[in-house]
Amino acid sequence: MIKRTRRTMMFLNAQRASLIKDAYVYQPDTVILDLEDAVSPREKDSARIQLYHTLKSIDYMGVERWVRINEPHTPYYKEDIRAAIAGGAEGIRLPMTETVDQVLLVEKLMGEAEKEFNVPFGSTMIMAAIESPLGLINAYDIASSTPRMMGIALSAGDYRRTMQAIETKTGEELFYARSQIVVAARAAGVMAFDSVYTDLDDFDSLREETKLIKNMGFDGKSIISPKQIATIHDVFTPTQNEIDRAINIVKGVKESEEAGIGVLIIDGKMVDIAHVEGAKRILKLAQAANKYKGDLV
Repeated sequence: MIKRTRRTMMFLNAQRASLIKDAYVYQPDTVILDLEDAVSPREKDSARIQLYHTLKSIDYMGVERWVRINEPHTPYYKEDIRAAIAGGAEGIRLPMTETVDQVLLVEKLMGEAEKEFNVPFGSTMIMAAIESPLGLINAYDIASSTPRMMGIALSAGDYRRTMQAIETKTGEELFYARSQIVVAARAAGVMAFDSVYTDLDDFDSLREETKLIKNMGFDGKSIISPKQIATIHDVFTPTQNEIDRAINIVKGVKESEEAGIGVLIIDGKMVDIAHVEGAKRILKLAQAANKYKGDLV
């Protein structure tokens, strides 16, 4: 069961003050302040300083704040971790994750930084980006490697490159990776996130891709533009019929249990305790969209 809705996770260049100072007004569920791809090597130090001051000084009005650090083989990632935790980020996104050892190395440094900056130990989460064949093979081990692991995410650009795959409009080259990531995430009890959709003006295709990944079981999608938020949130927002059915399922199953009945019929279909988790998930998503005010979640 999801504890927090993360339908959209919006990447922002940590160095661009004009972009990050009021990003919360677009109401993504999460922002990811990027120290990796968005920042050139000669600007890494200045971006890290900007990141720290951003985290310390800007009220994001409840929008979750994550930091994408540089890869562990670079000279930058250790200071990235210290700056993120000193600033108070909720989590760290680890790029190009291929092995459990990478996760455990970052976890160790996070613990040291939490102690250094008087942050409660273990409170900073990890999200692992799966971007290569090796990472995909190890997806379950990565997803289950630490209690800090909040979720795993597909990063399609590098995945296509390392697979020598051709990008298609329909995304068939990603179907296996998406399936494996959702399976690994569910087996490990963490969340699953899809890759960015890079055509910022094609909202119809964005909607269809979001419907696909929602139906596959993903919890949300990385994005690179606030223009994409409304479309993705709309797809992930349950309809009133779905909300009403979910309410009926949760209430009906509870009443049937109390009466000693194992199954019941709702809208002509048999439901039982196995349907309750999915119904509560629908209500949680409806709650995030301010379409449900109840307490059945």
